[in-house]
Formats: sequence, C-alpha cells, structure tokens
Amino acid sequence: MPTHPQPESDGARVVLDDRDIVRALTRISHEILERNKGADDLVLLGIPSRGVPLAQRIAERIASVEGYDVPVGSLDVTMYRDDLRLKPARALLHTEIPAGGIDGKVVVLVDDVLFSGRTIRAALDALNDIGRPKAVRLAVLVDRGHRELPIRADFVGKNLPTSLVERVKVTLAGIDDADAVTIQGVVQ
Repeated sequence: MPTHPQPESDGARVVLDDRDIVRALTRISHEILERNKGADDLVLLGIPSRGVPLAQRIAERIASVEGYDVPVGSLDVTMYRDDLRLKPARALLHTEIPAGGIDGKVVVLVDDVLFSGRTIRAALDALNDIGRPKAVRLAVLVDRGHRELPIRADFVGKNLPTSLVERVKVTLAGIDDADAVTIQGVVQ
C-alpha cells in the first residue's frame, strides 16, 4: 500500500492517487445529494477539460445511489475569460447543455482545481447566456486557495494549500495515463 506523499521522478509529489480520487468523488456525490435532498432538478456541468469527466463520474455515483441518471453537460468558458487579451489565442471547447436545459434547475459546476476563482466567474457569466438556474453550486476536486474573487466551492475533494510557485496537476484516466493529483515545483 503506497504512503503519501510519493515522490515522482520529475520532482512532483503525488497528493491524491486513484483510490483517493475515487473516495473524494464518492464523498462529493453524497454531499451533493444531501444538500439537494436527492437528485431531482440536478444538472451537472463540467468545465473542460477535466471537469467534464469528473462531472460524469459524479453522475455515475449519484445514479448508483439514487437510481436516477442526472443530466450531465459541459460548459466552455473560453470566450468569457477576462484574460483573453493577455494570452495567446486558444481553441474553443465544447459546450453541451442537457436537453432539459438549466432553467429552474440546481446546476452544479464541476472543475478539477479551484485557484483564483476567475474560471468560475467566467462560468457564471456563460450560464447567464444559457438560462436561469434555480441555484448554482460548485464542486471541485482540489481547492488550492489563492482566491482573487469572492468565490468558494460548495463541495471539495481536498483542500490543498500551495504556494504561488507550485503547480497542481490533475491527471485522469481516459484523458491521461492514470488518475492522480500532483504538486510540481515543490521547493526541496
């Protein structure tokens, strides 16, 4: 059984392995159900790229508990970002809103890492163009602090205080080689 933290060959430190991620997503799923008092009127929207498979995994766990398939979609926030003029052009990603829409629903935005809060602000702006949810919640696998906006997650897999020089990297099977969360740039 591995111990935490685990050093990797590139100097990164594993802070969540595949089993930790499974447990975190299971806990988040149950917390969403408790807060919402069931799966009625829930819609999960993943923020590309890794928020989408995380939303799908949460939906699978909710379905296994409730016997109800929660609608899952994706929400591209690229054109709503406030740093478009500061960074090179980037490709637009896919937005897919489930057939029932979001009006009057409890929308849970799902992302891999919450850092400054700017991506979530962009997601809230994008939601305004799509419809009017009853409520919006935020689920993240990792909250690393350093907020620049008054945004906080409702459901967190792991709070991971970091320095500004460190980088948190989430890898997910299906996109990457395996499930893991690592910190890179750790001062030894």
